[in-house]
Amino acid sequence: MRVLVTGGAGFIGSHTADALLARGYEVRVLDSLEEPVHRQGQKPSYLDQRIDFIHGDVTDEATLLNAMQGCDVIYHFAAFQDYLPVFSRFFLVNAVSTAAIFELIVREKLPIKKVIVASSQAAMGEGLYADINGKTLLPDIRSTAQLKQGNWEIQTPDGFTGPVRHQHSDEDVSNPQNPYGLSKISQESITMQMGKRYGIPSVALRYSIVQGPRQSFYNAYSGACRIFSLNFHQGLEPSIYEDGQQVRDFINIQDVVAANLVVLDDERANYQVFNVGGDAAVTVLEFAKTVANVFGRDDYEPKPCGKYRFGDTRHIFSDVSKLKALGWKPVHQPRESVEAYREWLNEADSVADILRYAEKQMEKLGVVINVSN
Repeated sequence: MRVLVTGGAGFIGSHTADALLARGYEVRVLDSLEEPVHRQGQKPSYLDQRIDFIHGDVTDEATLLNAMQGCDVIYHFAAFQDYLPVFSRFFLVNAVSTAAIFELIVREKLPIKKVIVASSQAAMGEGLYADINGKTLLPDIRSTAQLKQGNWEIQTPDGFTGPVRHQHSDEDVSNPQNPYGLSKISQESITMQMGKRYGIPSVALRYSIVQGPRQSFYNAYSGACRIFSLNFHQGLEPSIYEDGQQVRDFINIQDVVAANLVVLDDERANYQVFNVGGDAAVTVLEFAKTVANVFGRDDYEPKPCGKYRFGDTRHIFSDVSKLKALGWKPVHQPRESVEAYREWLNEADSVADILRYAEKQMEKLGVVINVSN
């Protein structure tokens, strides 16, 4: 079997490619090697030499068709994620390229047996909340006025009783509130509807915060494992935004790869959207202490830095019971992800300028804001 992995030189794609090669499959990768993920547009050294590599963009139809020819399965991981206000590019790379895959399958009569796309927890926005009576709501993004006051929690709207609390969010929750999330929910809809319409078995996977080695040092969008690890690696203390009580859902890259293979093998996954998360709620403060411990900083006590990031969700936690019903479950703890990332970090040639690079980017775009501003 030959498998195409778009974005296969990246974090999730390359690990998935390795697992497919281990099964004896032929693997083809289509990747544009764009910065900042791939510095100077270079193919990463970790990419297996057995891979049939095509350097190109998924938004170019001729390139995409060439990559799809002769393949049996497509993993569509190529994506655009950033803080940049280039709204149309999110949809071009994430949604339009997905539509193009199905268009080419139908138009060219390609014998593709399954299409698996990478969606995101961002499709759920703030996720599901409920008041003390169990009445549920999908809240809007928190306002700038609220955040500047240091008022972090989701406010109780009219008609609800008492404080609202975050809930486990299943796949029926769709409330994206930024361009990336909007493009991902669009990608999901294209995948489900086009797959069903043309009888192409298709799956969408909503990844939570994926962690582990090969996660780009330079991607300002990527999460706490990278940022916290880089700080402790350089003898610094990470910035804890808001009050650090934000609930997050972290998942190890190996658990993600296992999920990617389960939905390939199991026909029950066809035409379904699945959450892929760590199945454990962890606060940012708790995670910061875990990272500190891995880096030998047992004395570390995390403290909020007096800033917030525009567009961050307050709490988000994915319900993974639907995927677990297929026999999958996450088996790696957040500490294991940090330990593996630390090993990866120690192999890097130079990381001295990485943190400042990301900070400058976010400051330039007005993403990181002081509460007093």
